[in-house]
Amino acid sequence: MEQNLFTDAENKIQQKEKDFYKEILEKRNRPGLEIDTETTMRGFEEVVVIEPNEVLKKKELPSYSLDYIHEKATEYFKGDTLAANVWINKYALKDSNGKIYELTPDDMHRRLAKEIARIEKKYPEPISEETIYGLLKDFKYIIPQGSPMAGIGNDFQVSSLSNCFVIGHEKAGDSYGGILKIDQEQVQLMKRRGGVGHDLSHIRPGGSKVKNSALTSTGIVPFMERYSNSTREVAQDGRRGALMLSISVKHPDSEKFHRC
Repeated sequence: MEQNLFTDAENKIQQKEKDFYKEILEKRNRPGLEIDTETTMRGFEEVVVIEPNEVLKKKELPSYSLDYIHEKATEYFKGDTLAANVWINKYALKDSNGKIYELTPDDMHRRLAKEIARIEKKYPEPISEETIYGLLKDFKYIIPQGSPMAGIGNDFQVSSLSNCFVIGHEKAGDSYGGILKIDQEQVQLMKRRGGVGHDLSHIRPGGSKVKNSALTSTGIVPFMERYSNSTREVAQDGRRGALMLSISVKHPDSEKFHRC
């Protein structure tokens, strides 16, 4: 009885969240553009992969030596070598061969402005590239998140333009198929530079009866380790991915979750 009440409450919360995000998408629909909400809500079922060699043929850019980039970036940040190194390692435009195509954040801001202006032209009264560049220049008015800075206008990598994602099932399910589906979604997002969060409250507690050869459930801890291992396995330009797991305080395994 308690388990049914718990599941019903979780289903109502998930439905409310789905309705909320659908409403947000509808409000963001600008004149002249039709948004396929079903496709938008579906997520990453279809992914277009661009081969790096094809991109290089389409777009030839000047590349620079690391020493020269470091010198110019340090000048831009007024002698702050830490800021220069962070920008070079995380946000400067680069390809899989290690070539870097931007000298300073000013080049990055110009790249962002050009790409945003290209999209703006699809809407009524588009904002010009120069106006967008003026808002971004010197980080004066707008400071984008890390993923937009690295990904917008970047034809060398398949990269997310959002920093973080919350994923999960529309309906509560803790079968191995469901658990592996979440694991796959997590990996697909992380390899595109996205951080991922998801809730474990739908997984039945340890000792619960199951109809396979195990006879009882192992609980949430082994699956926490599974998702954590997937995070370690996915490289993001030399750093680990970001993962946040949560669980309801009403879940019987919440204390084990806290101890881990």
